[in-house]
Amino acid sequence: KKNQRTTRYKFRNNMGDVNHYRIRRIREIREARRVRRRGQLSRMLKDGDVLRYHGNSDEVGCFMAARPFSRGYRYFEVTIIDTGVRGMIAVGLVPKLYDLDHQPGWLQHSVAFHADDGKLYNGNTVGQQFGPKCCRGDKIGCGITPDSEDGQVTVFFTKNGKEVGSVEIAASLDTLYPAVGMHSLGEEVLLDLNAEWGTEEDDGQMIVDSHEDDWSCLHDVRLTGTLLKYVGKGKSIVDVGLAQARRPLNTRFHYYELEITDAGEKCYIALGLARRDYPKNRHPGWSRGSIAYHADDGKLFHGSGVGDPFGPRCFEGDVMGCGIMFPRDFSTDVSDDTDDWDFEVFSKPSEVQNDLYASNEDEDGEGEDVDGKKVMVFFTRNGKLVGRREVALPAGGLYPTIGMMSTGEKVRVDLHPLSG
Repeated sequence: KKNQRTTRYKFRNNMGDVNHYRIRRIREIREARRVRRRGQLSRMLKDGDVLRYHGNSDEVGCFMAARPFSRGYRYFEVTIIDTGVRGMIAVGLVPKLYDLDHQPGWLQHSVAFHADDGKLYNGNTVGQQFGPKCCRGDKIGCGITPDSEDGQVTVFFTKNGKEVGSVEIAASLDTLYPAVGMHSLGEEVLLDLNAEWGTEEDDGQMIVDSHEDDWSCLHDVRLTGTLLKYVGKGKSIVDVGLAQARRPLNTRFHYYELEITDAGEKCYIALGLARRDYPKNRHPGWSRGSIAYHADDGKLFHGSGVGDPFGPRCFEGDVMGCGIMFPRDFSTDVSDDTDDWDFEVFSKPSEVQNDLYASNEDEDGEGEDVDGKKVMVFFTRNGKLVGRREVALPAGGLYPTIGMMSTGEKVRVDLHPLSG
């Protein structure tokens, strides 16, 4: 009997230990589920859908959503309630095991748009110029395009309902979690994880403005939002990739810009103007009825395959611009009074201005004589005038035209940077 009592006592103790373990595991599982439902926080306070920074400004605060993107969940938005001391608010995507002591976009496999400087951070603490800065009241969105595939997705960002730009990253859809970062006192945002972007009535699938209507010609160039990517062979001079805008420059919209987001192998990138239906396998500037500033050598090509020394070379991160200064008596449907261009910005010639004329003779005889009215075409680099050249305006006008010719080249284009 004594042995039986001892056995029963041990059995009860063992059962008590098992029950205690089970209860503890149930509590741990419930806590884990509760954390997953609300997402993960570091140095932030979450009150409903409002996120507030709760640190000392020396440390990053970061929020990661409870669930990753999926085929039916591809977009979220953040509205800035208060920029705090420095407005260091980041919106983007991070992997599941992301270190929440770092801003989204700083570490590998993460990407984010930062409000304080308008830069894109793609797995690096050094950002690339990407879009405008954001302030109180602005709404920042982040999403993935429907054509994204496993292993390679296109992430896009929006500001106040308009697309800022996009970037391709190596990742799978279900490994990316919405994230918000903050880094200074007083920062506060409203989080909307159920926001919608460009839904169609037919099937509810998200669509993104492709900007295809802005372009009449896209040869060996792939368009994603405002990003142009060269997809040609890049082996010889006949492998030019060309993009020509659908509308010519006029007195209302007479300037456009591109940012070199990837110089590719040789940075054979050209920015300029050309007549309508310009040859698709010719760099702008090479054939008659065109003029272009070439990034790789800083030369100006004006209707000839031989360029003139004109300005500095351009590299990744540089912003190149091209515009027309129309005569005051230029005939147009839009009056000069409504022109939003500030001519004083370019009133002083720069040190690199070249007033020599390039030959208008086309080596292969392509194109047409352009003896129309004269206009002044100018080029800029990072907001400063490089130089200008008087050009005969062909019938139909001059169209923004971009050329690329080496593997990996990418540019982000803004056809109306001065339209507000």
